[in-house]
Amino acid sequence: MKIAIAGGTGVVGRHTVEAVRSAGHDAVVLSRSAGVDLVTGEGLAAALAGADVIIDTANVATLKAAEAIEFFTAATGNLVAASADAGVEHLVLLSIVGIDRMPHDYYAGKVAQEKVVEASPVPWTILRATQFHEFAAQMFDRAKIGPLHIAPRAVVQPIAAYEVGAHLAAIAAGPARGRARDLAGPREEQLDTMVKQFAKATGHGGWLPSVSLPGAQMKGMRTGLALPGQDAELGRQTFQDWLAAR
Repeated sequence: MKIAIAGGTGVVGRHTVEAVRSAGHDAVVLSRSAGVDLVTGEGLAAALAGADVIIDTANVATLKAAEAIEFFTAATGNLVAASADAGVEHLVLLSIVGIDRMPHDYYAGKVAQEKVVEASPVPWTILRATQFHEFAAQMFDRAKIGPLHIAPRAVVQPIAAYEVGAHLAAIAAGPARGRARDLAGPREEQLDTMVKQFAKATGHGGWLPSVSLPGAQMKGMRTGLALPGQDAELGRQTFQDWLAAR
């Protein structure tokens, strides 16, 4: 089976590529470094020739709703159109748990992206996963007030990116499911504690105050809107295990 992975060089995309190849399938990476621009569609038709399945893990580095909506509707819209033209049999999208409960900021783009896939003529599966363990590192790098790092408050249930990649590869090898069961990590965590633990493990000795960041998305995450339901599938690796294995 030939499986194309959009965003195949990203945090979860590279693990997806590894899982697809480990399962004996032919993995094709759709990325700018491979000559494919999802937003413009350049190189997409050639890359999808003979593809059976597409897994969309592409991402954009923005917190702004308008920018996220523009990117995801363009990129995934091009994927849908190109996959229909190429005769692709299954489109798998990686999304995020809770976006419909807090469709703001970056999550507004993911909501728009899901709507594009749901309207696709190609059979589809949407897998919503919780934040990855790497989310703590991203928050440490991005959440600053001047030179001071801060630790944003939120309640999350993080999962290992490699487990998400393996799950996506398994879904891609089967029939379309529509909305798959949500995927989450094994236990709830406090994001500010995760950020502080990450900082300590990487040698940062400065003070990291816990801060409640403004914005509807972060407010929703503080109240637990990013947590999975009781029927979610759970991964195995905890954040502490991931931190120790880095």
